[in-house]
Amino acid sequence: MLKEGDKVPGPLLKSKFDAMTAAGDAGTKIALGDLAPGKTLVVFFYPKDSTPGCTREAQGFTASRRAIEKAGGFVVGVSRDSVKSHCSFRDKFSLDVPLVSDPDRVLHEGFGAWGEKVMYGKKVLGAIRSTFLVRDGKVVKVWPSVKVDGHVDQVLEALGGGGKAAPKPNAKTAAKAKPKAKAKSRK
Repeated sequence: MLKEGDKVPGPLLKSKFDAMTAAGDAGTKIALGDLAPGKTLVVFFYPKDSTPGCTREAQGFTASRRAIEKAGGFVVGVSRDSVKSHCSFRDKFSLDVPLVSDPDRVLHEGFGAWGEKVMYGKKVLGAIRSTFLVRDGKVVKVWPSVKVDGHVDQVLEALGGGGKAAPKPNAKTAAKAKPKAKAKSRK
């Protein structure tokens, strides 16, 4: 995993990746290094679109996007999901941050956000929920194993934005991401 002070390898910043960048956008190619010149890039890696934790995380970054930009940051999410999945995720949960599709794990592996983790008591290979602040091609801050609740506050604090995220998303909206439990029949 890239560490604070590490230079981000040029190809990770210059290579073009498929992404969903705005409402109504059905996909475009972007290079991370071209997204916000002169700003601190906030790159958050998450495992899967439309899952409860990933939805809360993306909603948190969406709700605080303006505060992050005011503090000199620019947010982009990365997962292995397709652009089509990202568009559906964006539309379903009113997300307003670019989401990059990385099915071949180029960004995941380059940043070190792919590897062994424990899930439901078993060791598996997968996306490691992590966030990187990148300024002038260098990593200035890393959260290697993100806990969703309170994370956007940590990012804002690191950017110098005071650590006050926007209010949490509406519980009803976040609940949509939870899988529905099967109703038990009473006999």
